[in-house]
Amino acid sequence: MKHLLIDGQLVDAPRTFSTINPATGEVLGESPDATVAQAEQAIAAARRAFDTTDWSTNVEFRVRCLNQFYDALIKHKEELRELTIAEVGHPRMITDGAALEEPIELLKYYAALAETYAFTEELPEIEFRGAQHQRWVEKEAAGVVSAIIAYNYPTQLALAKLAPALAAGCTVVLKGAPDTPLVTLALGEIIANDTDIPAGVVNVLASSDVAVGEILTTHPDVDMITFTGSTPVGRAIMAAASATVKKVFLELGGKSALIVVDDADIPTAAMIAAFTICSHAGQGCAITSRLLVPRARQDEILEQLTAMLAGIVVGDPADPATYMGPLINAKQREKVDGIVQRAVEAGATLVTGGQRIDPGFFYTPTLLANVDPDSEVAQHEVFGPVLAVIPYDDDEDAVRIANNSIFGLSGSVFGTDRERALAIAKKIRSGTVSVNGGMWFAPDSPFGGYKQSGIGREMGAPGLEEFLERKTVAIPVG
Repeated sequence: MKHLLIDGQLVDAPRTFSTINPATGEVLGESPDATVAQAEQAIAAARRAFDTTDWSTNVEFRVRCLNQFYDALIKHKEELRELTIAEVGHPRMITDGAALEEPIELLKYYAALAETYAFTEELPEIEFRGAQHQRWVEKEAAGVVSAIIAYNYPTQLALAKLAPALAAGCTVVLKGAPDTPLVTLALGEIIANDTDIPAGVVNVLASSDVAVGEILTTHPDVDMITFTGSTPVGRAIMAAASATVKKVFLELGGKSALIVVDDADIPTAAMIAAFTICSHAGQGCAITSRLLVPRARQDEILEQLTAMLAGIVVGDPADPATYMGPLINAKQREKVDGIVQRAVEAGATLVTGGQRIDPGFFYTPTLLANVDPDSEVAQHEVFGPVLAVIPYDDDEDAVRIANNSIFGLSGSVFGTDRERALAIAKKIRSGTVSVNGGMWFAPDSPFGGYKQSGIGREMGAPGLEEFLERKTVAIPVG
């Protein structure tokens, strides 16, 4: 069994809860179930480490610790890979990317950035009352951070918060998702056993008790909250944080649109759309789950999509040949199936899919056509392998439909005319846009959303700056 990390010690909890292998539906193991009192201990440890040690000011030491953490994760990578496959349901093939190996590189990126980042920024001198005044800005760590992550990419989400927060000089209490506690706790054990990160700087919790999440978002000793998860929970966290006016970073839901321009290479666009919606069984906030197609070419693209989805290998995520694994739990599968059934009742055409696969929590790749852009399946985040095809009349209509959402996380455009495709992309109100398959996801790429997809940016230099406060200082010269 894994352990909690509190104030530098690996500890148990007075209770446990089961974590389930989503590919089998069977119990994978037991996780310590942190109590509110343990969460308060973790916050107190983070507060002490921030207030009484030189962690927040010793950049050289932080860089060394980040590099140690990187080396330790490389050392334990294969153990983490097997645990990720079993607990999260990630197919083995995507652990080479965003599920495991790519996030580890965030530590190297932020270690290098911290080495060169200007934590002090000079401003021009000004004259005031006959004297010259020197001015500068100190960029200081925000303080104690509560980091709360979702289940879908736990290593990516944890390291995208830990790496910049630690590089900035913050101390952290990290809470894993109840569906994937072991992967997150494994990071804490690696920190405790393989790095010189001081006691209290990083604390790692797992809990099934919502009161633990509540104390992390309301406690007066927490200065900042960074959260990745659903928009409804993000709204609740924002409200909870308002009582103490905490700094809040939110990376929330998405309902991203892929626009196929009428001059596009249809087979290529269909292939990208099909493989994207099936990536981690559609459990990705930036996945393009709406496919906007020219009305005149809808039948052509549906034929291509049906063939592509039929070729997706669904099955045991441990099998190297598997492309799509299971949904995370039975409740999520019921949610996905309910949305699909209601979409059909509302007039959408079920082209393929819409079926449960047992054992485990699998769901067939699903294609819905003639979807009303205002319907539930077109407006709500499904978080499953369900692609909603929506016909449009012209470029302006496509942009209007793409922007007809409370979300604005990502988007995509496919078209042969590069300038036309770029012109459409510039009109999409989202934090990231891919044009003709362009890959934006990388450690140096700011990631976040417009509208109700979130506040702030993760990764890149802006990701570091989320964890900094700015103090302007002035002194007369001479």
